[in-house]
Amino acid sequence: MTTLQTVHVQEIEHWAKLLREWIPKDATIVVAIDNIYIYCQASVHHIHLTIGEDVHPQSVAAHVLRTRQKTDALMDESIFGTPYYCLGYPITLQNQPAALMVVLAATFVPTTPKPLSFITGKLKDDWIPIPIEQITYIESLQKHTWFYVGQDAYKTTITLKELQLRLPEQFMRIHRSYIINIASIARIKRDFTSNLIVVLKSGIELPVSQSYVAQVRKILEF
Repeated sequence: MTTLQTVHVQEIEHWAKLLREWIPKDATIVVAIDNIYIYCQASVHHIHLTIGEDVHPQSVAAHVLRTRQKTDALMDESIFGTPYYCLGYPITLQNQPAALMVVLAATFVPTTPKPLSFITGKLKDDWIPIPIEQITYIESLQKHTWFYVGQDAYKTTITLKELQLRLPEQFMRIHRSYIINIASIARIKRDFTSNLIVVLKSGIELPVSQSYVAQVRKILEF
């Protein structure tokens, strides 16, 4: 394996680790660059793919590499010997355009959850439904999920992972432990180690982890 290939694999493993928090356990992760498959983290749903083989011109990978756009499709067995559902994402590896695919069983049915308009939280001995727009940020702490309104902290049974899928666009994940309401941001600064810090209007400061820096910059356009 060349040094460049090693760097690619290390970077891909980082992507794969992040994805594993969100995708089904039986998903296969595939990466292609320069119209060649360079990585495959197989799962229960096995596809007949060999590292180093050319990208099929009718595949999701080919479409993503060509258009640089996210795409998904239900594919028949003509490409990998078995039908499958595939999600493809444009990524960049060492400044080179690449495609990352999440391969699932053909029976997989993608769903788009309806955005939440409120979250019911527990405050002392009461359960109170709180409108989404009143929430400043949400935190995962000691295996519990908390959301904050003013000085009050409410506990909810919904996990941070589930909330990220169901919250409206005004919410943004900045850390494995934090989701914030963009409307609650006062400013963004750097700490003494040059890491990004989000300062809320309440004065609370929350760190942006390195895994989410690019996403935060893209959403907030800075």
